[in-house]
Amino acid sequence: MKGREEELLVREVQEKDVRPLPVNFVPTPTETYRTHRKMVRALVTSAKPTAPPSPPPGPLPRLARGTRVLMWKQDPTVAEIGIRKAFLPGWYLPGPTDARITVAGVPMVSPNVMNDFIAPLNTVDFDAIHAFAVVRQTLTLYQRALNGAPLPWAWNTGRNTDPILVYPHAGETANAYYSRTEKAVKFFYFTKPGDPPTAPQIYTCRSLDIVSHETGHAVLDGLKPYWILAINPPQTGGLHESFGDLTAIFLALSEYDLVDAIIVQTKCNLHDKTFLSDLAEQFGLALGRPNGLRNADNDLKLSEVGNEVHAISQVFTGAIYDILADWFVLEQKPALRDDARVLYECAEYLRGLLLRAIMAAPAAAATYADVVNQMLTICAADGKPVAYRNAIRNQFVRREVVVSATPLTVDHDPAKPLAAAIADKPGALQDRRFCCGTMQHYEYVGAEEGLVIEKKELEKAAMATVR
Repeated sequence: MKGREEELLVREVQEKDVRPLPVNFVPTPTETYRTHRKMVRALVTSAKPTAPPSPPPGPLPRLARGTRVLMWKQDPTVAEIGIRKAFLPGWYLPGPTDARITVAGVPMVSPNVMNDFIAPLNTVDFDAIHAFAVVRQTLTLYQRALNGAPLPWAWNTGRNTDPILVYPHAGETANAYYSRTEKAVKFFYFTKPGDPPTAPQIYTCRSLDIVSHETGHAVLDGLKPYWILAINPPQTGGLHESFGDLTAIFLALSEYDLVDAIIVQTKCNLHDKTFLSDLAEQFGLALGRPNGLRNADNDLKLSEVGNEVHAISQVFTGAIYDILADWFVLEQKPALRDDARVLYECAEYLRGLLLRAIMAAPAAAATYADVVNQMLTICAADGKPVAYRNAIRNQFVRREVVVSATPLTVDHDPAKPLAAAIADKPGALQDRRFCCGTMQHYEYVGAEEGLVIEKKELEKAAMATVR
């Protein structure tokens, strides 16, 4: 009798013309979902029910609540990756908002009855969810590198716990930036130069690279509040821009599906063409550039870049990318471990190593050599193989960042710090003309100080007139 009931149920479902579910299907208690579940149950042979297992002794662990989102897991132009589901552990309220991040400037988005934030593509709601999710993932990425310790925003001093505001549609211009004064990251939209006004607009909030880059500026500003100021030497500015780019790379490498896609795309050669090294492809293509805004897999040296912060940053970013590639080759054992797992673990350690080195570097006027020496010291203290340190030293020597007193064929000695190869000249000024919106923002380039000086000069002139 049971078989007859299942046969009738299967026929009923087939008559309703149930089609395969789309790849971005997220189950919700709708008629479509109930019909889908009926068919699944009908196609599974019933088994004799068994008694439920006895509960374990003691209280059950309290599970953290979480939400599912649909998001771009790379740049919108990376069709191979596209839109995928992601899970955000934690507690989330309409907005979306949580204790550290709040979406602003657009209508509030509410979760569905399953507490998931799901919205149609190319809508304001989708953009709000996507931007929030990337900021959340980026903050979580670095807090995990510090064993879960909270990373405060720059304004979280004393008892201030204000969240960062995320503006997915901040206005119309080709820009995106982080502002400490506004306690916000803002993402704008624009029409590709040369296109008619009716052409589809490009939204910076839809690029994982751009959102994570600007969030990287915010994270670093909380750790090193003086580094973002233009009064620092050019290399300090380069560290800030590089940290933003590396944040986008590390975030991609923290997602198992993306790591696997990188392995497949490159056949385990990270110097082959890959979306990992090309940053903000859609934005860069709109501006006529071949590989996005920046290419992390480069061979730039300090002697080739001058004081322009955008170019300087690529020297540091390129060295870190090469170190990752070297470590990956060093650790590869295909007969014993999956290549994707190896790449994931190498990136995870490198991310934490860089973050700790930055935290140990000087509070102001930090140089590339400062961070490199901290990386070498911490790597040795962690007990990593000497080949790890050799790769760090060799890649930064090749980039003219540091010099080695011993041949590069000799193992690195952690007791001997490396001297800077090319240092910023005394009084050298940062050239930020081609940086992202953050590094060009008025509050970091001395505009406010200039206004104060001008007002003081006016005050002096006024006092002289009174006399």
